[in-house]
Amino acid sequence: MRIVADKDLCVGAGQCVLTDPQVFDQSDEDGTVVVLVERPTDLEKAREAVHICPSGALSLVEE
Repeated sequence: MRIVADKDLCVGAGQCVLTDPQVFDQSDEDGTVVVLVERPTDLEKAREAVHICPSGALSLVEE
């Protein structure tokens, strides 16, 4: 599975970074999500980040 982030939907709340800072970061320019690891090994944390994203900017895609 891989993480897909829609930066147009992202509001920069940072919940993803708080959930898994090894996978997510925020842009210094506008605070939107930056995916550091597109295919995370800890899918539980990735699913949690997708679930709690307030804008729905994150999704998990099966390949």
